[in-house]
Amino acid sequence: MIRTIKAGLAFAGLVAALLLQPTLRAQDSMKQDDMKHDDMMKQDKMQDKMHDDKMMHDGKAKTLETGKFHGKVHKTEGRATVYQEADGKLVLRLTNFKTSNGPDVHVILVATKDAMDDANFLKDNTEKIELGRLKGNEGDQNYEIPAGTDLSKYRTVSIYCERFNANFGAAPLEKF
Repeated sequence: MIRTIKAGLAFAGLVAALLLQPTLRAQDSMKQDDMKHDDMMKQDKMQDKMHDDKMMHDGKAKTLETGKFHGKVHKTEGRATVYQEADGKLVLRLTNFKTSNGPDVHVILVATKDAMDDANFLKDNTEKIELGRLKGNEGDQNYEIPAGTDLSKYRTVSIYCERFNANFGAAPLEKF
């Protein structure tokens, strides 16, 4: 009797293993597909970054100004660099960029030497040029600077939240 029970349990275990095997293979296959997709996405991002870096450094664009971000209330880090492309167009590139996420966050050029976290420039008559909504709170990104912008006047890049009138971080620009 015990042999019969043991044999029955062994048979049930064997059947269960055979039935689960295709499921496990399918899960492994899905994991492999996900890993391949992640690898392809990383490769695409790397190729985009290499293309952007090549565009900025292979003679098609000239580095004009650069500065490092600082921020205390909202930790902001990375570099802001202004490039002039061969056709004369100005581009602001944020590299190794990271800041807090927030509502209605924008990138602006400000006519000040620097901007602290309690920046009054957002409330007063300081001139500013809007470059657009922040594309992401992490990663490299480009913003077109309007033609005719006087870079000797607009000396700081600011990441600010319009809704709360808050300066997340700033990068004072210096000649390269």
